[in-house]
Amino acid sequence: MSYLPNENRYQQMEYRRCGKSGLLLPALSLGLWHNFGDIDPLSNAQSILRLAFDNGITHFDLANNYGPPPGAAESNFGKIFKTDFLPYRDELIISTKAGWKMWEGPYGDYGSKKYLMASLDQSLKRMGLDYVDIFYHHRPDPNTPLEETMAALHLMVQQGKALYVGISSYPPETTQKAVDILAKMGTHCLIHQPKYSMLDRWVEDGLLQTLEQNGVGCIAFSPLAQGLLTNKYLNGIPENSRAASHRGNGAIEENTITPELIKKINALNNVAQQRNQSLAQMALAWILKDPRITSVIVGISKPEQLTDSLKALKHYSFSNEELKQIEAILAE
Repeated sequence: MSYLPNENRYQQMEYRRCGKSGLLLPALSLGLWHNFGDIDPLSNAQSILRLAFDNGITHFDLANNYGPPPGAAESNFGKIFKTDFLPYRDELIISTKAGWKMWEGPYGDYGSKKYLMASLDQSLKRMGLDYVDIFYHHRPDPNTPLEETMAALHLMVQQGKALYVGISSYPPETTQKAVDILAKMGTHCLIHQPKYSMLDRWVEDGLLQTLEQNGVGCIAFSPLAQGLLTNKYLNGIPENSRAASHRGNGAIEENTITPELIKKINALNNVAQQRNQSLAQMALAWILKDPRITSVIVGISKPEQLTDSLKALKHYSFSNEELKQIEAILAE
């Protein structure tokens, strides 16, 4: 039976304006970094994507190297898009990126125009799309002139292969330069995608202010610190966790999970319980409380995890006492 989405899906979700643009993004977006590769069941990926759209999540976030192997997440998404989502293409925001190593040789990494243009063409073929809604440069390139990288993003918009462009993991000063270069070309930098969670707060040291001043949206990835800010690791490292799977491609590893970290996570979980939330819900809510945040990207391995995360939207206000408690725990 063909997929028919929930008729009330747009009543389920909050949508936030992306910087100074006409684009609205769902407060929660679905990331396909892990769990959508060839080692993962396609039926599970399909169930997650359907559940997301049924609940008003209109934004699916990918990158050229997501897998494993690299490219697999886009290929698998393309299969599901063709069977389930093709009639709803104009209701979706589909994003992809390039900037990390994708293929061998000197033209498959970082930020040259050669690499970025070729990568976008490959991504479109894998997903079966004529264009993506957002294309990101995935990380700063210390060797390629920033003007060249931004010129590639501008060209993508001019060619109609990307409606909007953004950057990911750029520090504040480089972000400002990238925004200015694009603006001179006549293309607005729509959005920045940084890693941001209770356990990784670097964006608070100038980046959020830079984005706000320039009308650039902010979409946080790894808001749950790859599962650390859930109930999964409260008693240590379970066998079926991401940390125990040795997936590579940036996935969390066992040696990063210390007894001190487990203690901190348990303390945060106690605050979440006082708020009648799961730890994951509170971690998402803690980011969403900031109006400068357009959306947060959740990575999901099981549909029930998405159902849990969606509940964060029902309660993302914090009392001063709760914020003080959280700050004290994070400062330990």
